[in-house]
Amino acid sequence: MTADVVVVDPSTSNPSSILHAPKQTISNSSNSIHRPTEMGNPVKLVAYALGIFVCYFYYGVLLEKITRSVYGANKEKFVYAQSLMLFSCITNVIFAKMMLSTFFKEGVDTTKKAYYAISAFTYLTAMVASTIALQYVNYTTQVVGKSCKPIPVMILGFLIGRKRYTLSKYVCILIIVIGVYLFMYKGDKATKAGQSTFGVGEVLVLLSLALDGVTGAVQSRMKAEHKTKSATMMLNTNLWSILYLITAQAFTQEAFAFLAFVQRYPHVQYNVLLFALTGALGQTMIFRTVAEFGPLVCSVVTTTRKFFTVLGSVIIFNNPLSDRQWVGVVMVFSGLLLDSYFSGKKKSVD
Repeated sequence: MTADVVVVDPSTSNPSSILHAPKQTISNSSNSIHRPTEMGNPVKLVAYALGIFVCYFYYGVLLEKITRSVYGANKEKFVYAQSLMLFSCITNVIFAKMMLSTFFKEGVDTTKKAYYAISAFTYLTAMVASTIALQYVNYTTQVVGKSCKPIPVMILGFLIGRKRYTLSKYVCILIIVIGVYLFMYKGDKATKAGQSTFGVGEVLVLLSLALDGVTGAVQSRMKAEHKTKSATMMLNTNLWSILYLITAQAFTQEAFAFLAFVQRYPHVQYNVLLFALTGALGQTMIFRTVAEFGPLVCSVVTTTRKFFTVLGSVIIFNNPLSDRQWVGVVMVFSGLLLDSYFSGKKKSVD
């Protein structure tokens, strides 16, 4: 978003800090504790899972279509990551307010504003970096690369959050690392035109991962010190992100270039709107799945979703993978599923 980032990064839909939070922390009202169960209504679970699959699959298709398409006779590219994130954050705020007004009434929030300011800055910068990365790498590479999120989160959780982890956690991380190496390494073969072996795009994905780790560590401290609830964190982090983006727009003047771009290519504005809506709706589905069926079920759903996103990117956008890369993909998602399983069996010890 996958303790990791509570504000879900839709590019990977990894609601990790929700997934690793104690089940009792998610409530349906300010005065009652909702205990999620994995034995809930199976029809509702299927509906939520399908919602997550459809929303984030379409989200990924839209993101790759927006950022990697060539527009018009002049072969223009979409380079307005700030404006894209601004639309996304505004939509997230609207959905977070709706959640807090209905099924997530979380009471008074005592979290320090400085925590929100820091986590919003790192969360937003990570999102912008991963979006800009799509100008250099395809969405498949971004999804697989961002699946390494547990690695920086674990390292920074140890350094900043003072957490210790089990042997099974380290084994799962090792499987993920080997899988990503197999996926990224292209050997001596010449890369396709427009692709780099390990260039700007991969560096931006790594930067995004590092920032995700900082965000997760800060938000872990927020939960430890103030017991900050998930929907409240989502709301305030996105509000601070909007403030940062508006400030950045004042200096870069990107908004004017973005508006001129969508006037030249009107269909882009519909893609941007649907991109923001599918991301926010997907987050809502994830919150409901965690609340009603528990973090393990949600983790399996979101990890499986990422695998099918890779398949979709390969098929729809003709991003073929070598046999070695497929082995890497399977290892990455196997590691993630095993990590989810062991995390559900035994939590990391503070």
